[in-house]
Amino acid sequence: MAETMKALLKPRAAPGLELERVLIPSVGPHDVLVKVKATSICGTDLHIFRWDPWAQGRLKPPLIVGHEFCGEVVERGTEVSDVKVGDLISAESHVTCGICDMCRTGHGHLCRNTKILGVDRDGCFARYIAIPAINAWVDPPGMPPEIAVLQENFGNAVHTAFTADLRAKKVLVTGCGPVGLMTIAVAKAIGARSVCATDVSPYRLKLAERMGADMTLNAAKDDGLVKKVLQATEGEGVDVLLEMSGAASALRDGFTVLKPGGEAALLGLPGKPLTFDFDELIIFKGVKVHGVVGRRLWETWYQARGLLRAEAVDLAPLVTHKFALDNYEEAFALMTSGECGKVVMIP
Repeated sequence: MAETMKALLKPRAAPGLELERVLIPSVGPHDVLVKVKATSICGTDLHIFRWDPWAQGRLKPPLIVGHEFCGEVVERGTEVSDVKVGDLISAESHVTCGICDMCRTGHGHLCRNTKILGVDRDGCFARYIAIPAINAWVDPPGMPPEIAVLQENFGNAVHTAFTADLRAKKVLVTGCGPVGLMTIAVAKAIGARSVCATDVSPYRLKLAERMGADMTLNAAKDDGLVKKVLQATEGEGVDVLLEMSGAASALRDGFTVLKPGGEAALLGLPGKPLTFDFDELIIFKGVKVHGVVGRRLWETWYQARGLLRAEAVDLAPLVTHKFALDNYEEAFALMTSGECGKVVMIP
């Protein structure tokens, strides 16, 4: 009889997830089988859990969800030579084709045929996962699992922060979820003059201060948020907007305080179409807008490694809660509440 494992699935097209027993995945010639040591919950997983319009249009259940993980390689395919059994690895969740025009011109993060772990193919909220060996990022032997598991999500922060030139700039980060919090730390590490952070969770605004924010504002409670940002910037506005929330109000306020000729990097997913004043907030202000997708392959991973090895960024304060995978409902409820940093689950 084939061996089985516990896995957290989206079993059908409906809100919620279910823990079920499934077969341990087999390994193809170019794959590695990884025994998962830790996983973490991402904003994308919340979209899938809630079954919002984005998830409804993208996922095809049944599917094992989750894409942030680290673990030990326990088996490798016959054609794999650069990753060894016993290696501790984190993983790039975007499985690219390598042959489309984007891949061939150095833009693999925009691959036209991308398959994302836990979105388009089975993910990591399980005891084992099989991935292409090329997607494995070998970690230093002593890296704690709770830090190793964050590297993929940290890559979102690094990619966003490096998209615009932040040196000596006034920066606004809207949305202090885990990736927003990491973006604050990266912005400070690479030379931002000041960082203002906004969110609706007092808990996460406190974390934003720990990660280096010079000013924090509660978007739900602070009247005149736009006025306060303008006052803090001597009426100029911010040079760069890093939008991490996807909230319509954050986009509106962020672009309102973005100075003419400024830059905006947008990572947050609204999950549905929005009404937005392009005329006044983008075109007539002459701003530059970047859509941020995943991580640049593999440039972002090397940048992230450099920041961690130089100890320019400390991710440890972000890991505020740990759960067994069996307690996923409690973990997702906590993430939804906003009263947490990064939530790690152990299979």
